[in-house]
Order: sequence, then C-alpha cells, then structure tokens
Amino acid sequence: MSKTNAGRFFEDYAVGQVIDHAVPRTVSGGERALYHALYPARHALYSSDAFAQASGLPKSPMDDLIAFHTVFGKTVPDVSLNAVANLGYAEGRFLKPVYEGDTLRSRSEVIGVKENSNGKTGVVYVRTQGLNQNDEVVMEYVRWVMVRKRDVTAPAPDAVVPDLKKVLSVEDLVIPEGLDFTGYDFTLAGEGHRWADYEVGEKIDHVDGVTIEEAEHMMATRLWQNTAKVHFDATFREDGKRLIYGGHVISMARALSFNGLANAQMIVGINGGAHANPCFAGDTVKCWTEVLDKAETAAPGVGALRLRLVATKGGEPFALKDENGKYLSEVLLDLDYWVLIPC
Repeated sequence: MSKTNAGRFFEDYAVGQVIDHAVPRTVSGGERALYHALYPARHALYSSDAFAQASGLPKSPMDDLIAFHTVFGKTVPDVSLNAVANLGYAEGRFLKPVYEGDTLRSRSEVIGVKENSNGKTGVVYVRTQGLNQNDEVVMEYVRWVMVRKRDVTAPAPDAVVPDLKKVLSVEDLVIPEGLDFTGYDFTLAGEGHRWADYEVGEKIDHVDGVTIEEAEHMMATRLWQNTAKVHFDATFREDGKRLIYGGHVISMARALSFNGLANAQMIVGINGGAHANPCFAGDTVKCWTEVLDKAETAAPGVGALRLRLVATKGGEPFALKDENGKYLSEVLLDLDYWVLIPC
C-alpha cells in the first residue's frame, strides 16, 4: 500500500461527508509581517495595537484574510489537490477576530456534488469552518471547486446543488465584541471618508497597480500551505504555467483598495465571489470598487458597506462583462463582500 496521499478525486466525495483537515497552525507576528510584505496592506486596525485598542478591541487582530488563507490552505489536500479551478464562494462570515497566538484548524462538510457534462470532472461544494484552540468557529464559508475524476467510467452521482444565499443580510453579520468607532482617528487611518460619504452605485477607481511576480506568489502559496498542484507544478497544465492562487489576487486587490477605502477596516461577510479568468506571473493587477449597499449596525459608530471588488489585468476601469453577460477576458476577480466602516 502507498503511504502517500494522491488527493481525493470527484468520485471520492459524497453529500454529508465531514472532513477534519490537518494540520493545526498557531499564527504569530510572522504571518502578519509576511502578509504586509507580500501585499501593500495598510489598514490601521491591523497595523497598530494602539489604534485597535482605541476602537474597543484588546489589541490589533490579524488581517481577516490571514485567517481566511490559513483556514483555506488546510482544506486543499482534502478538497482541491486535484482541482482544475476554484469556482466561487458564498455565505462567508467572519465570526471572531483572530489574534497572534491563536491556533486555527479547519473542518469541511460536503454539501453538494454535480458531475460535468464532459464526464471527466465534477463540481464539489463544501462548507468550511475555521476553529480556534477553544473550539470556537472564527469563520465559515462555502466554496465550490471543479475536481478531476480518477476514472472517467465511474457512474455519476445524483446531482445535489445547494441552495445558497445570494447576499448576506446585515443581520447575518457578526460585529466583534467591543468594537466602537465613536473615537475613530481619521488622520491616523489615512483618509477622512466615512460611511455617510459613500453612495449606493458609486464606483471607485483605486488607481494603483502591482505586477505579480512568480517568487512572491510561490512564497504566499507556501505560506498558506496551499498545496494545489496547479499552483506548484508547471507540468500540471498544458500551457506549462503555474496558476496564481486566487486568494493571492483577493489579498492584492483588497490591499490596493486602501486608496479610496482606507476606513473599510474589517471584512465581516463574503456574499459571493468568482475567479473570472486565470492570473499568471507577469500580470499587473489593478482594481475598482462599486458600492452595492449600506446599512447601520448596532455597534457604536460602526456602519456596514456592501462592496463589489473587481480585480483586472488591464482594460478600462468599471468594465466587467460583455453584452452576453460573460466576464471580459481582463477581469480576474469579482468579489461581493461586507465591510465595517466608521460612521
């Protein structure tokens, strides 16, 4: 018997299956430093203990996407090691801040399977939870991924496609305990724009761009322990290129959105997301945002914005789809998410 793990293939999944993923990881200042080295991340709440304490938190939490990448990475050997592509996200909620010293682990439940018409691949839907050392769920999300079949002659399972919320309501969002923006320092945060300054339908060109390097992408993929073959093995794709991890594009776009959204401090929900086209080393990522909705919250001085964050590798800002509703070839990411911002 082989002692190595070849990963699961499509026919290895069944609805209701629960997978506890290896290996727990204690996060530290190292993850924060590397995150800020890989991405131009400057949001004040994640940069300064003093700023976070003035906002009612015990200290500066880890960037929300550090928690996301860490939890996501642990699922890869069991969910997407043999993936063709990660297709989308839904019902993502950040339930508790993650701090240095917390230990994270991941658990997934298979909630849907559907074989593709080519008979060679299928789509697997999983709901993943990230838990800390106290068995508290710190975040959860649904994603669906296209996975190769081991045996193309294997019979197709009964198709089950989960009914997922298209949008989280503001009532679905969890505001961190103690968060208070009534004494918010806009000067230290870097911009004066607050909740009332943003209008539904407004679009923001974030201006700046970053050219993706092979070295930084590989460092990020290893940092988050994402072992998917498409990111590591240049022989795995017919074009001989390593695919840039979609989370790398998400973090890059989120960091670039600081210019115009410096006070969008905390991500609390992910309504949906699509990696519209592949990203490769040498592509220059730029991004723009559309304000989709806004809501008040019960926390003092805290409002919520629903944003569409679009990352591109060229083209004009605010261009998204063609007349047939298909993503334009330059669009890399279309992410619909909720953030918390001072009123």
